[in-house]
Amino acid sequence: MTDFRAAAQQACDEMRALFEETPLQRNDHLSLKYDADIWLKREDLSPVRSYKIRGAFNALRKARAAQPDQTTFVCASAGNHAQGMAYVCRHFDVRGVIFMPVTTPAQKIEKTRIFGGSNIEIVLKGDYFDDTLAEAQAYCTAKGAHFLSPFDDDDVIEGQASVAVEIARNMQVLPDMVVLPVGGGGLSAGIKSYFGGQGPELIFAEPAGGASLKAALRAGTQVTLQKVDNFVDGAAVARIGDRNFAVLQDVSADQVYPVDEDRLCTTMIEMLNIEGIVLEPAGALSIDVLADIADQIKGKTVVCVSSGGNFDFERLPEVKERAQRFLGLKKYFILRLPQRPGALKDFLGLLGPKDDIARFEYLKKSARNFGTVLIGIETDDPANFGNLDARITQAGFDLRDITKDAAIADFLI
Repeated sequence: MTDFRAAAQQACDEMRALFEETPLQRNDHLSLKYDADIWLKREDLSPVRSYKIRGAFNALRKARAAQPDQTTFVCASAGNHAQGMAYVCRHFDVRGVIFMPVTTPAQKIEKTRIFGGSNIEIVLKGDYFDDTLAEAQAYCTAKGAHFLSPFDDDDVIEGQASVAVEIARNMQVLPDMVVLPVGGGGLSAGIKSYFGGQGPELIFAEPAGGASLKAALRAGTQVTLQKVDNFVDGAAVARIGDRNFAVLQDVSADQVYPVDEDRLCTTMIEMLNIEGIVLEPAGALSIDVLADIADQIKGKTVVCVSSGGNFDFERLPEVKERAQRFLGLKKYFILRLPQRPGALKDFLGLLGPKDDIARFEYLKKSARNFGTVLIGIETDDPANFGNLDARITQAGFDLRDITKDAAIADFLI
């Protein structure tokens, strides 16, 4: 433990040649909301807008020291690890080959290219990450290059632990609790290893659609999820890293909280509108989970690691949509509308003063007594939908709520 702490401190010191410490900021809004002393470790303000630069820096630094003749480094990533590695390759003036899925958004590809400049080559291979990873590893075997894992690597874990080093150095007294987002587990394993059993209580937040750590802890062994919801693309993994699980396996499953993806969207919108802080879904996990532990944190000092801010604003309409649905302020319905003059006018007359039609698609087929309408309604109070339902039922209209019917909603909406 002493050796790991010393190594993490050295890694942290070495990083100052590349970037300054990320801010540790008290957040008045969250502190008031939860009656606690809430601080944010702003990893979204690193040069690549995520903590991934830390692990990439430390792993590449140590690889160069161990293999001075190695000049080519490879990774597979569709996001933050790619950008961190690109930045570090330019810093050390080495060649980086970055494999990314063909489906990677152009914005992320361009940011990676900007960070790496002429030091990197971007290779687009595979529709899915597993295919991309296989291509990257095959390239390493064929070319004798060095593969830099995004999380399942001892040197990456050590580099991510520098977050804990900076927290400890910037607070006169250690916080009562540190809340961490979990994806592959590199950050969590690093911080847990650094603080050990004598440090703050650790709480872990992972996306409900990719809760691989909680599944593994419950099973008592590694688990590979059969299905993953990729909305929280920076943290949704099917299997936590083996090295990381070795560190985290004695964590209680009760310390790990799966976060509902739709509720997470409300936190992203809240932080953007109230605090002006842009967070990607994974970056908001530690803040969102405060709602689940509100009773535990009253009067305590809590640090939340906001792990990333690489948010593509083309996703904002989806985030807003999911947030409204979670809050009960927007719903989608299938309406069977009688094919008679005035039927639509009768239905519209049932809407309340705060009910706004956000979507309306009417399919009228000949020789049918009823037409089908897809209708989306927004309102300012969830109770309005109950009142609307009562009026519609009394009027004899057939209205089916499909908001939570994933199969139908995904196809139609």
